Amino acid sequence: MNEPDRTVTTRRTLLKGAAGLAAFGFTAPLLAQPPAANRPPPVPGTRLIMLGTRGGPGVSVDRSESASAVVVDGVPYLVDCGYGTMRALVAAGIGYQTVSTMFLTHLHDDHTADIAALLSHQWTGSKMTPTNVYGPYATERTVKGAIEFFRPNVEIRTVDEGRKEKPEEMFFGHDVDVGNDPVRVFADDKVVVTAATNTHFPERFVARMQHRSLGYRFETSTRSICFSGDTAYSANIVKLARGADVFVCEVMDHRTYENNMRRAAEAAAAGNEENIFRHVAETHSTPTDVGRMAKEAAVKTVVLNHQLRGQAANGFTISSFIDGVRSVFDGNVIVGEDQLVI
Repeated sequence: MNEPDRTVTTRRTLLKGAAGLAAFGFTAPLLAQPPAANRPPPVPGTRLIMLGTRGGPGVSVDRSESASAVVVDGVPYLVDCGYGTMRALVAAGIGYQTVSTMFLTHLHDDHTADIAALLSHQWTGSKMTPTNVYGPYATERTVKGAIEFFRPNVEIRTVDEGRKEKPEEMFFGHDVDVGNDPVRVFADDKVVVTAATNTHFPERFVARMQHRSLGYRFETSTRSICFSGDTAYSANIVKLARGADVFVCEVMDHRTYENNMRRAAEAAAAGNEENIFRHVAETHSTPTDVGRMAKEAAVKTVVLNHQLRGQAANGFTISSFIDGVRSVFDGNVIVGEDQLVI
């Protein structure tokens, strides 16, 4: 029962050691990419790299906001792009210039904050191939807005560096039409991606807006990986994840859920029926919810992501995540950490 906890602790210790080296100036071996001619050949097969596992908007020194990479025969496919993603891509040895395909689960800022920075640096770094971003309603508008954000940079460099490339001819956003049942949204020679809506946005809000929140499934020749996206328990995600080798699912500590339910009731009593506490409590998954979805979908391995962690002073431990999932699901459970490769 405690073995995964020890594994995670070991990985965290190694990461802290890397951070310590960086503090003394030893950054090049950890973060810089070697010249293309000196890089090893791409690793064959399918790897999942956790780039950012922090739950919710905010900045911390030890974990980035939501982002993951599915790397197939050396080709990266990015899932979400929260704050810290660019640095995480470099730390993982992927780099941001190699990213040409991105998928957004939804458009909360903890999943999109690094999009403008990434596209801007791709343009400034003379990326020659297009970058396509797929996601729910308003993804196209989000990419256009990112381009406008760095438009002054383009104007300046066009004059003083003689640039010719136009970002609107390089970066493209695509709104995908997704409903309750899994539907194919992308395919190339390495991967087929299907998607379905989840329950991060309750029905009372879905009726009032076009915005949606999605889960994605990646099928390659060697693996199937499903991402829940931010969601409460979702029958749609169970369908999407059925039989997957890896189920990457968000998680919220039980005590965090209970505390937010209490504060939501207090806010409602004060006249604010819709409040942040109700949103957090109602639209995320407890470990038991994760286990239930994993069991019903008959997945092989659960990887906990977008972690809304409680305070250690209030009794939170990593084991509480694992124990909660395993109270329902008897497969493998891994607590994701930034830079973890699966």
